[in-house]
Amino acid sequence: MDELKEYQEFINKSNASFSVKRRDFLRMMGGGLFVLFHAGSAMQVLAAEGEQRRQLPDDFNAFLRIHEDGKVSCYTGKIEMGQGANTGLAMMLADELEVAFENVQMVMGDTDLCPWDMGTFGSLTTRMFGPSMLAAAAKARTALLEMASEVLGIAVDELKIEEGIIYNRRNKGENLSYRQLTEGKKIVHQLEKDAVVKDFSKYKIMGRPKMRLDSVEKVTGKAKFSGDLRMPGMVYARLLRPPSHAAKLVSVDTSEAGKVEGVQIVKDGDLVAALHEDPEMAEKARSLFTAEFSGDEKKVNKNNIFEYLTEKAPDGNVNIDQGNLTTGKETATAIFENEYHDGYVAHSPMEPHTAMAYFDGDKMRVYAGTQTPFPAQTNIARILGMEEEKVRVKPPYLGGGFGGKSAHQQAVEAARLAKLTGKPVMVDWTREEEFFYDTFRPAAIVKINSGTDAEGKIVFWDYHVYYAGDRGSETLYNVPHQKRTVYGRGWTAPGIHPFATGAWRGPGNSTNTFGREVQVDIMAAKAGIDPVEFRRKNLTDQRAIDVLEAVAEMADWKPAVSSSGRGYGVAIGVDAGTYVAHIAKVNVNRETGEVQVEKVWVAQEMGFCVNPQGATIQMEGCINMGLGYALKEIVEFEGGRVKTKNFDTYELPRFSWIPEIETRILERHTPPQGGGEPAIICMGAVIANAIYDQTGARLFEMAMTPERVLEALNKI
Repeated sequence: MDELKEYQEFINKSNASFSVKRRDFLRMMGGGLFVLFHAGSAMQVLAAEGEQRRQLPDDFNAFLRIHEDGKVSCYTGKIEMGQGANTGLAMMLADELEVAFENVQMVMGDTDLCPWDMGTFGSLTTRMFGPSMLAAAAKARTALLEMASEVLGIAVDELKIEEGIIYNRRNKGENLSYRQLTEGKKIVHQLEKDAVVKDFSKYKIMGRPKMRLDSVEKVTGKAKFSGDLRMPGMVYARLLRPPSHAAKLVSVDTSEAGKVEGVQIVKDGDLVAALHEDPEMAEKARSLFTAEFSGDEKKVNKNNIFEYLTEKAPDGNVNIDQGNLTTGKETATAIFENEYHDGYVAHSPMEPHTAMAYFDGDKMRVYAGTQTPFPAQTNIARILGMEEEKVRVKPPYLGGGFGGKSAHQQAVEAARLAKLTGKPVMVDWTREEEFFYDTFRPAAIVKINSGTDAEGKIVFWDYHVYYAGDRGSETLYNVPHQKRTVYGRGWTAPGIHPFATGAWRGPGNSTNTFGREVQVDIMAAKAGIDPVEFRRKNLTDQRAIDVLEAVAEMADWKPAVSSSGRGYGVAIGVDAGTYVAHIAKVNVNRETGEVQVEKVWVAQEMGFCVNPQGATIQMEGCINMGLGYALKEIVEFEGGRVKTKNFDTYELPRFSWIPEIETRILERHTPPQGGGEPAIICMGAVIANAIYDQTGARLFEMAMTPERVLEALNKI
């Protein structure tokens, strides 16, 4: 998968500095019990790709500490960006270690305190880091039991633990606390193999709704983000920006800007900035820069982008080839060939990219809203010509990421300016800068040729995806003859797109699910079969069947052949190990083309659900965010010039759009899977299918704007 290649790049770039830094960690720590372990997100991802063990860190990249006061901390390079990881991981740790939830602290993303981690993305934190952390907790619990057994002279089997107290099952008066066992000692264990964790049925904290740890801070405004930080003498930076991604700086005149009272002008190669204690004065000075740029623009915009991308497409890579397409076509009684388009989409986080940097003695400290603090540390050190241990990156809370804050340009800019000026520097991008430098979800194309037999069975499936990558491109249905060809390297295609592209919540999956599930709906309608029944007829994957049947039950589904005039759509998908099924009810205004989504039902099977409340919030957030890419979000551009500059032209979901939402999480006692992204992937497809069911108009391109809906209606 393309995401694995991205992760490998992070590891390769930073691998050289791992060992020395981590060997110093424990020297700085006090007493207690330590369990050192590999975060599964690195180890398991690489194992899935068949990489050699030598490419992994040779000691550990996360650790668990039971302090001398009995408190418990887990140190990890993962970060909290609104997904609730700080709460879910703490629940897991408390439950496995058998301590009170309130006594657990997650120390996240601080490059001085936490071992190296590639970053937070791909819904990997719970499903891959989580099991490794549970194993470390199980190891610690076992070690503590053995220590208590030795002190008390009681066999381990006769001991029990409750909230950090180990006692004799037959006499609670014979007991020792974790604190008593660890006080005045430093005990280090290396987790060399998986420890025996509890059965899911034994957990008492996980699986029950838990309000997020940061809820009160965030609703009361106490939570601190990068842009909230202040220091004496801090200045705001406003940087010269090019008019286009194709533009190169030729010359700049800052003489007029230098006349603004209190301003400091900095020039260092292509870095030109106005700095001032007042951000408005810094902005005024920047507006007085006179710059000359040069560069050749790509002759491309939103009107010809798909033709352009098709023309530029590299050779395809066939990564599924089963059966024989020719045989499948010969057995088909109906053949369907369609092309689906998906445009560029911005991440649009509530918090733009922001960083504050300053020197603390000889050490550069950077507070940055980034999903990748350790790669940021590496890049800052390289660009500044400093040793990595002299650079500390610490992300406060992030106000949304969705993949867009994997990049950390603002952190590099702040650090460069802090070094050049010797002052604390705040770089907080304007919304226009956020749009300009955003790594958009790539515009992409899906071409599908498929066929059904007389009984409504899918007999062949020839799938081609351009620029979206293969995440979510699984056929999903039981098809004897199928082939998948992927063109372009996932979400990035250097030199082809007119600007940077990258991972966007469930990277590529919303594009692939849109193509697949609309194609399936077309086949169902032609076969004269209800769309739920058609899917059920062609599924053998029990997890997919379970969520489909669950959502049909939730919606009290009444079978009908599309287009029935009712305005109901259905779609299923899988992402981050989690299966989802959606049903949506829409109302289409045939005069204006506006689509109102009235209700969405979602069933989700994500293995064992650690925090049902947190997972439900994620599902609801995915549905709301999905309305945007499905219906209105379009990036306007001309070559490398991004014409979309703010939310007056880039329309995000509004309160008036929000449908009634009903969710269900299927109860399972299997390993936890990802929950931050799956529920977004079906939103385009389920709305498109619902529009067709009400109107008979078929949409093949997202966003399904009123203009495109009217165009489709006129073709009926």
